[in-house]
Amino acid sequence: MKKWGVGFTLLLASTSILAKDIQLLNVSYDPTRELYEQYNKAFSAHWKQETGDNVVIRQSHGGSGKQATSVINGIEADVVTLALAYDVDAIAERGRIDKNWIKRLPDNSAPYTSTIVFLVRKGNPKQIHDWNDLIKPGVSVITPNPKSSGGARWNYLAAWGYALHTTITIRPKRRTLSKPCLKTLKCWTPARAAQPILSLNAVSVMC
Repeated sequence: MKKWGVGFTLLLASTSILAKDIQLLNVSYDPTRELYEQYNKAFSAHWKQETGDNVVIRQSHGGSGKQATSVINGIEADVVTLALAYDVDAIAERGRIDKNWIKRLPDNSAPYTSTIVFLVRKGNPKQIHDWNDLIKPGVSVITPNPKSSGGARWNYLAAWGYALHTTITIRPKRRTLSKPCLKTLKCWTPARAAQPILSLNAVSVMC
């Protein structure tokens, strides 16, 4: 019994010595902030249980395009999760990751999907239900700037996709939905400024 106790003590000491402290940097886009706060904690606990190693994951969040530029310019990211394949391709083109990254994992290396929602004034007084409602007289739209926000690009592409799948012929659809929809923009909002009031995968409709 005494020998077992000594051996167990030595095993604990050995495990403690071998355990490593690991720091990782997760570079991602703004809407994933809360998601990865929870996921990273769960992963760290799981890794600790499996290996004994202590993993601390730091997070960096911003517009997807800006985050891609940060990685290209040399930020030492260990994990990169961005809004658009376009942004990941930009990193791959600079040789930071394999150019065939999209084939590395199932579902084109996209672990999750999202959707676009409309945020309207209380009671929805203008009866905004679909994309074609955004070009009604008296309707104004707020969305983040697609030059710096990946989510904002999805907003634009969702409007474009809606136009392509309606029953009108393609060319008139693009003219009668996309351009007028852009004309109803009240303003582009900076990604960080928009975060408290709307998801970056949301279009805020004013009236």
